[in-house]
Amino acid sequence: MGIGESPESFAANCPFSIPGSHAMTNIHQDKILILDFGAQYTQLIARRIREIGVYCEIWAWDHDPAAIARFAPRGIILSGGPESTIEPGSPRAPQQVFDSGVPILGICYGMQTMAQQLGGKVEGGHTREFGHARVSLASACALFSEVAAAETSLDVWMSHGDRVTAIPAGFVTTATTESLPIAAMADDARRWYGVQFHPEVTHTRRGAELLRRFVVDLCACATLWTPANIIDDAVARVRAQVGKDRVLLGLSGGVDSSVVAALLKRAIGDQLVCVFVDTGLLRFREGDQVMAMMAEHMGVRVIRVNAAERYFAALAGVSDPEAKRKIIGRLFIEIFDEESAKLQGIGWLAQGTIYPDVIESAGSKTGKAHVIKSHHNVGGLPERMKLKLVEPVRELFKDEVRRIGVELGLPREMVYRHPFPGPGLGVRVLGEIKAEFVDLLQRADDIFISELRKSGLYDKVSQAFAVFLPVKSVGVVGDARAYEWVVALRAVETVDFMTAHWARLPYEFLEAVSLRIINELNGISRVVYDISGKPPATIEWE
Repeated sequence: MGIGESPESFAANCPFSIPGSHAMTNIHQDKILILDFGAQYTQLIARRIREIGVYCEIWAWDHDPAAIARFAPRGIILSGGPESTIEPGSPRAPQQVFDSGVPILGICYGMQTMAQQLGGKVEGGHTREFGHARVSLASACALFSEVAAAETSLDVWMSHGDRVTAIPAGFVTTATTESLPIAAMADDARRWYGVQFHPEVTHTRRGAELLRRFVVDLCACATLWTPANIIDDAVARVRAQVGKDRVLLGLSGGVDSSVVAALLKRAIGDQLVCVFVDTGLLRFREGDQVMAMMAEHMGVRVIRVNAAERYFAALAGVSDPEAKRKIIGRLFIEIFDEESAKLQGIGWLAQGTIYPDVIESAGSKTGKAHVIKSHHNVGGLPERMKLKLVEPVRELFKDEVRRIGVELGLPREMVYRHPFPGPGLGVRVLGEIKAEFVDLLQRADDIFISELRKSGLYDKVSQAFAVFLPVKSVGVVGDARAYEWVVALRAVETVDFMTAHWARLPYEFLEAVSLRIINELNGISRVVYDISGKPPATIEWE
């Protein structure tokens, strides 16, 4: 597939079979378009649709109407948003949405703009609803038919100030709450629906059923978006894109680059060459683990560069967090550039860019649409190296990358590891980075993580790690006083990493971890636990 060519165009023009596999399935054939009005839950809507097994994309609310027509979705979802439809110049759905003839589902703000644009009425100044609510089902409609067969009310999650006070012609009110006369509306003839609550969040009981009802039954989408089909599709596209050229991948040991390596290995075999720069700032013994998994188990050609001494020398005396990040990133590019120059016949650079990195308002005419900055895992390399770019997982959310990683044969415990920062332990050693500090932190972090796994707590928290603090504290080791370093433990629970709660780990567990760290590591005499939420704190310390 050429750069800039859509998946749909590729599938239509290249209907071949993968050698040794079944005929190609066009997994982009049945698709949903989500128009984003700036809601914090928009990506969650897309993830829920994908979990059902249907491909979807997120576009800005003011995307080019002609592009919407060309995309030809089976259905359109209008997301929530932070603005008010009663304010002049507030976002509106393009008329193409209503002219498309496909089912439409408006969620929260999406329901309000649908109502107002179609002749209904929206008002502010009423009691706001944020959090749990109970809706009573009123008139029957196709969207609620399966739920209504078993229930007369539903626990939902609300987040709104304005409300629809008059529905457009052709609609009926299908749900209410004690304080909200119109909590949902429907026009079955046109298959247009609006819900004031958020079916995409787990707090809305049976919300996933409502989304499935809309996508599969009302939009008639086949559930083709499965890990096996995604892999087959990606393999075919990579083969068509790179041909017989060699592909270079910067392997970090993280989930995205590891999955890309496994995917490319399946697609092009020995045409793939990976460069793994061991910065010395990775997890405990992670460099050896990466080589054992990718080179020995998966059969991927990996060039390992042991660059720890070079990194520690470059970082000597540097304490500013942003300065450390820049040094780590610049040095990676230098080393990667040096190694790639030694290779012959490389035509492509592979990157682990994923869908949240590339969602952007390319079709925005007003500049008001929600923007997420495009990101590349290896910043600056494509321009400097004059290589063409291949990004085999750029359509996927992180949870989808993990699922196809398992399908490709990567160990689940590796694929489902907690997030790890790009600069590695460079942002978890506060202040100046020294080899001795990194060694202590690696070992303390390894103790913390291994105890979480042993206690069955690892998968119950979203992210956990240790932080090295550049302060010394008095302690008692044996019969002697010690003046040694402090380590902080951090564990959080979160859905989207935009906000997070500190994890309520058992006191007995924390005590056991603290005792192991202090007893086993010479140089650490005190362990503290971070009980800050996000906000006001960030998840990482730097």
